Amino acid sequence: MAVAVQPLRKRRPRDVGIAFIGLGVAVAVLYFGRLFFITLISAVIVAFLLDPAVVLLGKLRVPRATASFLVCALALLLVYLAGLGLYTQVAELVEDLPKYQQRVNDLVDRVLARIESIEQSVYQLVVPKRFREQEKVEAPPSAPAPSARRARAPAVPLPPPVQEVRIRRERPPLFTYLAARVGSFYEAALMASFVPFLVYFMLSWQEHIRRRFLELFDESGRVVVARSLAGVARMVRAFMVGNFLLGLLLTAATAVLFWAFWLPYPVLMGSISGFLSLIPYIGLPLAILPAIVSALPVYNAMTPYLLLAGAVALFHLIALNLLYPKLVGPRVHLNPLAVTVALMAWSALWGAMGLILAIPLTAAIKAVCDNVPRLEPYGRLLGD
Repeated sequence: MAVAVQPLRKRRPRDVGIAFIGLGVAVAVLYFGRLFFITLISAVIVAFLLDPAVVLLGKLRVPRATASFLVCALALLLVYLAGLGLYTQVAELVEDLPKYQQRVNDLVDRVLARIESIEQSVYQLVVPKRFREQEKVEAPPSAPAPSARRARAPAVPLPPPVQEVRIRRERPPLFTYLAARVGSFYEAALMASFVPFLVYFMLSWQEHIRRRFLELFDESGRVVVARSLAGVARMVRAFMVGNFLLGLLLTAATAVLFWAFWLPYPVLMGSISGFLSLIPYIGLPLAILPAIVSALPVYNAMTPYLLLAGAVALFHLIALNLLYPKLVGPRVHLNPLAVTVALMAWSALWGAMGLILAIPLTAAIKAVCDNVPRLEPYGRLLGD
């Protein structure tokens, strides 16, 4: 027994060091290649969602390449129509921006006046009256009579006023600033343009890619890899479809609420509020924000704002506590600690997109761990 344990103890520090080095390299690759990985993972998720439609057309004797093209074209058409509808609403909203700006200015002035009155009240309560009287500035003496003014000696001429010299901070040229912003936007738009092509090739070449990928493993490993891929695909479909249905329900309820309060653009603001509510942890304040913005040109009193915020918060709590466990929870099986750590890690690596993709990525990792015997303890660690 001692002979078997001794080599394990000698290899353990080296294995731990290699593991940390590998983890650091993986984090660096994920961080510096975030645009590439976000684009690839987004395409994989979309391909998982559209694959059942391609399979259905395949059962109708439609060739897979043709079925993939038809499904991708239909998906792009739906995205275009949805974008066109949102663009129409946004264009109308842009025309009304002066109203919102004037309303915001009025609210800021009212808030500042209220703060000044509160400060004055607190000052009068805290500072005694005798100290306030001492701080009053005495009135300046009256001007002397003309005779006294003539008898007075001529005043010494004052030196010329010192001109104030302002030091300007050097700022980068406007062209450099715009070039940096346009460059980052161009890179994101360029990567996003690859998504439709990636989705089409993933769907049309799915069987070929799957077969060649499984050939990389031995006979026993192929079964595990195939089962893992199937588990990841089921989880991604259930997660995305469940979140989409939940977002539609929240959108419908919020749009009806905004329409009942006579708010402008109820469909646009309701859809924004409904889908923002699905973002973990920060979804509630983000969902309330469109309601407050929509009510600015309509209401002056505080009561409607409180009612809107309370109703949106109620929808959010009902959706996440009652509907989310039914629609999404059974397919994810992640404990709250794992979800929180995953949100922190992926958002630190990929920003806002990492916050959106954190749960499906972590759930996919758990699905792989559940199907690989050596990784089952890690799957149980992540699970609920």
